[in-house]
Amino acid sequence: MEEEKKKILCVGLVCVDIISVVDKYPEEDTDSRCLSQRWQRGGNASNMCTVLSLLGASPAFMGSLSAGHMADFIMADFSRRTIDVSAVVWQVNGQTPCACCLVCPSSGSRTVILSDTKLPDVTEEDFSKVDLRQFKWIHWEGRNAEEQVKMIQQVMMYNSKVPQQQRITVSVEIEKTREPLYQLFPHGDVVFVSKDVARHFGFKSAEAALRGLYHRVRQGAVLVCAWAAEGADALGPDGLIVHSDAFPPKTVVDTLGAGDTFNAAVIYTLSNGGSLQEALTFGCRVAGRKCGFHGYDSISENFADN
Repeated sequence: MEEEKKKILCVGLVCVDIISVVDKYPEEDTDSRCLSQRWQRGGNASNMCTVLSLLGASPAFMGSLSAGHMADFIMADFSRRTIDVSAVVWQVNGQTPCACCLVCPSSGSRTVILSDTKLPDVTEEDFSKVDLRQFKWIHWEGRNAEEQVKMIQQVMMYNSKVPQQQRITVSVEIEKTREPLYQLFPHGDVVFVSKDVARHFGFKSAEAALRGLYHRVRQGAVLVCAWAAEGADALGPDGLIVHSDAFPPKTVVDTLGAGDTFNAAVIYTLSNGGSLQEALTFGCRVAGRKCGFHGYDSISENFADN
């Protein structure tokens, strides 16, 4: 398979987001009307596939679903975005997750309540059935980390048997402050660590987090940390901090999925041979622009094949 036709696989969560846009965050035990409401396919890895598709990449998604109305909605939306779902695992136990999201443009906040439906995550055994030859990049959203490490080891074994130009780049996202996820640090060529995790370790800036956490990643890896309105920083094996300022819109409308948008845009640039500085700047530009409109559709109008 020619390199330019290879896909980017994102492994992680897909859910249905029920999004209510409000003029102010509601007080407890009150009734109020929202400005608008919509259903939207959500989940970090799922959102990243959406952004990659809108940018002009060929994304694929791997995650769990359970048959039903919500799964039907999700699969129809994947199809609309031309996202490959051949690696989706259909589970017998559990239900497709749903998140209730309050988006408040006046404050720029987004509040998410995810229903834990006991849907099992994909496993090492599930991943072993995937044909790795079709991918140039595989990204893991940190979830069931012990199983995910085993999946990444399968990729490392594959990479050891193919020429350099056919090897798969691995990235991981460590977003939640859960101890088991930290075992993913040494398993990515590119590691995205969240502001929440950085602050959990006591760091007060992206640069401080990169300096303090870089010893956890493997030799030659790139560590990336976005810091909301302060932009994003990255640190590679040369020891030099790369920085991009944020590019906020004139009016903040919808910050839901901004982090996923940033990650996807960084991966898109790096997977097409861009430099770390180019990737970081493009990630901040796309994420900033995304905050200026609802959903993701307008990304393609502004950045497709940029």
